[in-house]
Amino acid sequence: MDFFQGNKRKIIIFLTITVLVTCGVFACGYDQKPKKNPGTIYLYGEQHSSKHILDEEFSLWSDYYHNQGMRHLFIESGYPTAEFLNLWMKADDDEIWDMLYQNTEGTAAHSPEAAAFYKQIKNECPETIFHGTDVEHQHASTGQQYLKYLKSIGQQNSRSYQIAKENIEQGKTYSASSDDVYRENKMSENFIREFDFLKDEDVMGIYGSAHTHPEALDYVTQTAPCMAGQLYQIYGDAVVSEDLTLNEGLSENTIPLRMDTIQVEGKEYSASYFGKEKITIRDYQSREFWRLEDAYEDFKENPVTGNVLPYNNYPMKIDTGQIFVIDYTMTDGSVKRTYFRSSGAKWYGAFTTEEILIGQDPLQTEKGR
Repeated sequence: MDFFQGNKRKIIIFLTITVLVTCGVFACGYDQKPKKNPGTIYLYGEQHSSKHILDEEFSLWSDYYHNQGMRHLFIESGYPTAEFLNLWMKADDDEIWDMLYQNTEGTAAHSPEAAAFYKQIKNECPETIFHGTDVEHQHASTGQQYLKYLKSIGQQNSRSYQIAKENIEQGKTYSASSDDVYRENKMSENFIREFDFLKDEDVMGIYGSAHTHPEALDYVTQTAPCMAGQLYQIYGDAVVSEDLTLNEGLSENTIPLRMDTIQVEGKEYSASYFGKEKITIRDYQSREFWRLEDAYEDFKENPVTGNVLPYNNYPMKIDTGQIFVIDYTMTDGSVKRTYFRSSGAKWYGAFTTEEILIGQDPLQTEKGR
């Protein structure tokens, strides 16, 4: 499918409407100096593509939209992605959406739950304006398609074109370096740029919970303030943050898919297997979950590494006094085995498991026993 063939006139109409609605998102000069926005930022931390959380987010946005007159929704996407979403909101078909959805294949955004969320916004909150403040992860597809689109309508000197180019370069830099501090800083800078440009608006933002706690550091290196922390340094109490993952109904699943045997430090344990899921963090591809049965006493004194994994990351019910094995498959095909213990610890108010140190253990899993 070539999105641009036979659609130029329709695109120009969409663009005109969007310019009127957003008061110059496309046409205003990028060099125009913004004023600090005195509005309020309502941030909500999510677990990506969780239906329970997406339903709650839609309810929140619908209330802000219909009862408080809010129109600006900030999301964890690149600028080109969000601008295409704004065009799709005014379209009478899903051609743009289909293109975006195809471009996100293999990511957390490519899920039926996420698709239903955005389509519900289009149907019930049609004047929503999206602002993408992440680096553009789809820089080679969506990013380049958006630049091509702007050129096709003579907007290569617009504010949108300049921001999109910068955002694409941010995505390229992050893809090449996997520098999470760089990404966190750019997310903050991009958010501030978009928020201040609105001048006098309250906004809602939806981001992974690792980015939304004002006191948290970046999720990977734990060396720099996360996005919410950086926003709080500028806007203070105008930043209102809530972690929706703390309210999520944790999985009640107690039935394993199968029983395996896993050997740890020379001892064999029955291991309940709860499945495999894709992940999109740095060099990781997927992860698999086991619970070691009757193993807590053997490992309750093992030292922790400082890494944590909150309960809501697991596909099964977690109780205090359990040991878990998680195999991470990397993008190069290698497998990293990790061990976690549930001892009642909390991380920013959420119950979490903690990674524990265990002697070098080969991947000895006898499946299906």
